[in-house]
Amino acid sequence: MRLIIEPDYDLLSKWAANYVAAKITKANPSAQKPFVLGLPTGSSPLGMYKNLIELYKAGKVSFEHIITFNMDEYVALPQNHPQSYYTFMWENFFSHINIKKENVHILNGNAPDLEKECAEYEEEMKKVGGIDLFLGGIGPDGHIAFNEPGSSLSSRTRIKTLTTDTIIANSRFFDNDVNKVPKTAVTVGVGTVLDAKEVLIMVNGHNKARALQQVAEGAINQMWTITALQLHPKGIIVADEAACAELTVGVYKYFKDIEKDNLNPDSLLK
Repeated sequence: MRLIIEPDYDLLSKWAANYVAAKITKANPSAQKPFVLGLPTGSSPLGMYKNLIELYKAGKVSFEHIITFNMDEYVALPQNHPQSYYTFMWENFFSHINIKKENVHILNGNAPDLEKECAEYEEEMKKVGGIDLFLGGIGPDGHIAFNEPGSSLSSRTRIKTLTTDTIIANSRFFDNDVNKVPKTAVTVGVGTVLDAKEVLIMVNGHNKARALQQVAEGAINQMWTITALQLHPKGIIVADEAACAELTVGVYKYFKDIEKDNLNPDSLLK
């Protein structure tokens, strides 16, 4: 597992965006062989999406032959609700790039049969050859997507009840009213994410420091589902300095040393 440590959120976001653009360019996707991205929502990836939009407008990356699968969606929240992840993705990313609408996949939290919706989502990923690069963020408790503490590390796309901590954390998007936050969601599983050929996780802020410490230094533990990334042959974390507050000095210096030649975001596009 790699750990890239950037000074702040802006450089973290630029590094992640440049990495994605470089992977797409290297793959040289076509209609016959598209590049498949797994995408997150929330505050962590917003900077990356803004940078990717700028790269697209500058002609440095195209999304014409990109297929996307989002991580999760709330259950029983109208698709056009301001806080639905469908709305989030179109407002913050898809509407600003040249992606084809038919290539965008977002779980339908209003499907009449949610179990069928989840099973078909997994099948659709297999049909396109799997996820080439899954992007993600993590919660303060180390959850990835909506795989809350205690989730099986081999879990697949499914319906998930949200913990009180997650509901409280997400209430900031719902007028700080926990009663407005949906109590269930549909989400890809930990196993679904680990099936990707490559996984890139963004970790920013002091409130994520304990989670980063667990995945960088701790044991694989279902109570910190992000620790499953240790099992992936191509797992990368890009973090800012604030998120490194709980790392031991030795571990911090180790990753700074071995990645010192990979810290310039611009070098990724050369």
